[in-house]
Amino acid sequence: MSTRFDGRSSAKFAALAFAAFCGIGSAQAADKQFLIGFSQLGFDHPWRVAMNDQIQAEAKKHPELKVVITNGQNDNAKQVADVENLLQQKIDLLIISPNEAAPLTGVVKKVYDAGVPVIVVDRSVLGDAYTMFIGGDNKLIGVKAGEYTAKWCADQKLSPCNVLEITGLSGSPPAQDRSSGFAEGLKKNPAAKVVASPTSEWQKEKAMPAAAAAFQANRNINVVYGHNDDSAAGAYLAAKNAGLDLKKMLFVGIDGLPDPTGAIVSVMQGRQGASFVYPTGGAEAVDWAYKILVKKEKAPKKVTLGTDEINPGNAAEMCKKYGCKSN
Repeated sequence: MSTRFDGRSSAKFAALAFAAFCGIGSAQAADKQFLIGFSQLGFDHPWRVAMNDQIQAEAKKHPELKVVITNGQNDNAKQVADVENLLQQKIDLLIISPNEAAPLTGVVKKVYDAGVPVIVVDRSVLGDAYTMFIGGDNKLIGVKAGEYTAKWCADQKLSPCNVLEITGLSGSPPAQDRSSGFAEGLKKNPAAKVVASPTSEWQKEKAMPAAAAAFQANRNINVVYGHNDDSAAGAYLAAKNAGLDLKKMLFVGIDGLPDPTGAIVSVMQGRQGASFVYPTGGAEAVDWAYKILVKKEKAPKKVTLGTDEINPGNAAEMCKKYGCKSN
């Protein structure tokens, strides 16, 4: 007995076979796990730790993704080596928060030119050899901090109103933008002037001696603007140790973390006058990695994240919004 296939049967069989093949292909694609390398510039700051935590938490939502995190130890050469190593591991996508722009540009371009998507977070690199950038608007946040300071000086009827600006790492784009933005915002009050701009390199431990030296040189400082909250906190301790009248001073910072030692709690407790939230972008980076690798979506070149002003009037509300953590 023989079996005969007519044209319609053959077509039907071919269609079923094709559908089965496509199904297998789809199942294989769904089972594929993509390797994401995250090159973090360092682990020694609470804001960086928060970024790491948010990246890991977001990645857990997607079983298709596996994330490997490296610690650049705030060293350009170490971070370059980290990225080179991740590339050798055949990562499917790189997320990087560069220590400094120029030294990391070359290795980022190397990864991008190798056909690996690159998401740059927080700090930019030079040129446009990357897939997308995600970060807050440092210039705008600086402007807002400057305007807040200008208004406070006017409200206190201080003329002159002497401002100590404690800068972040001088070669980093965030420090440059936060400084230029602050200067722009401060122009709203001609009586407000920056009298010194030492660097803390984002570290509380370095902000303390830098501020102490500034207070020794000028005991008439009215405002401290820290490029991050750790810098403002270090200056607060230095002012306290110097015996200055803290109730007559304003301490402004950037980050707005909800941790027990973060700015939201500090504002609520009266140590810091204001802070501006600088989102880490960690969760957004992983979300876009998922869209690029799994959903095959085209990413925009730039995603700018918003901010919130934290002040004594809304600190409790911000605490609820961002979920303040207890010890």
